[in-house]
Amino acid sequence: MAGDGEVQFLGSGGSPFARRVQIALKLKGVEYTYIEQDLRNKSELLLKYNPIYKKVPVLVHNGKPLAESLVILEYIDETWINNYPILPQNPYDKAMARFWTKFIDDKCIPAIGKAAWTTKNEEREKGIEEASEALQILDNELKHYHHKFFGGDTIGIVDIAASFIAYWLPLIEEATGFTLLTVDKFPNLHNWTQEFTNHPVVKENLPPSDTLLGFLKARYASLK
Repeated sequence: MAGDGEVQFLGSGGSPFARRVQIALKLKGVEYTYIEQDLRNKSELLLKYNPIYKKVPVLVHNGKPLAESLVILEYIDETWINNYPILPQNPYDKAMARFWTKFIDDKCIPAIGKAAWTTKNEEREKGIEEASEALQILDNELKHYHHKFFGGDTIGIVDIAASFIAYWLPLIEEATGFTLLTVDKFPNLHNWTQEFTNHPVVKENLPPSDTLLGFLKARYASLK
């Protein structure tokens, strides 16, 4: 079978992109060896397997490495095709899922970063405005679904890509002192975050909130 063979996963505990891969592997029931990486002191293994970007996540299947979380998610889905599909089978629906994952990475996450990692009020307000516009688009998209998740009644690739919004964003808000994702402004997205983060597989494969919050607070304090 295509999915047979040794699987190694290079990740970092607090990385939302690495956690995407971990969630997908767990949903798929794929056995793997996890290798934690210190991104401040990059290992020879990481540099060998991802010499271009030199970052996590990296998936190594039968000695062949893959980098970039969205690329890895699609590879996992196509390789372990009979285990819990995370991409739609319909070509149009699959293309739209790819569109929304790219929207999350290209629009949502950078805007949230602009709002979070500045101590200048003007820059923060601009970031909050951009992030609000992006989240509103996602909230509106969720209105079209009569299911718990972007992927329907089960978690799909868009949900996994948006895990940063569901779990990291509320902790970033707490650490840096701004408010963005409220039930009043984004009711559909807020309800989705509760469904997603309380899913048993997701819940078991997210970093401890106290550890992550401490890291985020320290990062923000270093900016002042």
